[in-house]
Amino acid sequence: MPARRRPATPAPSGAPWAAAAGRYDHGHPRPSWPSAGRAYLAPWVRWIALLGLCAAYLQGGLTKAFDFPSALVEMEHFGLAPAAPLAAAVIVLEIGASALILAGRLRWLGALALAGFTIMATFLVNRFWEMAPPERFAATNGFFEHLGLVGGFLLVAWHDLKGRDAGARA
Repeated sequence: MPARRRPATPAPSGAPWAAAAGRYDHGHPRPSWPSAGRAYLAPWVRWIALLGLCAAYLQGGLTKAFDFPSALVEMEHFGLAPAAPLAAAVIVLEIGASALILAGRLRWLGALALAGFTIMATFLVNRFWEMAPPERFAATNGFFEHLGLVGGFLLVAWHDLKGRDAGARA
């Protein structure tokens, strides 16, 4: 008589028949919760992540739009002229590119636009190498945090274009 095989994962009660029947314990089926990996891949999680990436640009664009005189002062502070058209362009860029990313329509274009804008603004505003040591610390941190945002937007563009390329081949 062949030896009886023991189930690979016994039930917590130790009852081999429960595990063999696919039961968790005492005849109750195992919970069918999605794995953490599957939950992480849910579309709403991706949208929340994209919203987090775009949050500073939405906030900045809306703040400038609702307080345009302060946007003009900001442009003049950084030596950008003519201030009014540049402030308007920044508002359109920050809100428009964020909207493209969040809507999923030309997401790659919105991501590349914000990546380019961020790298230019970072080199314009966070010139830590020209600052005295006390101010240099915060500016250096800000500079590299903005490089992280650029990397995030490049990943968004890459992922969107890769998905489009795979869809075109199918």
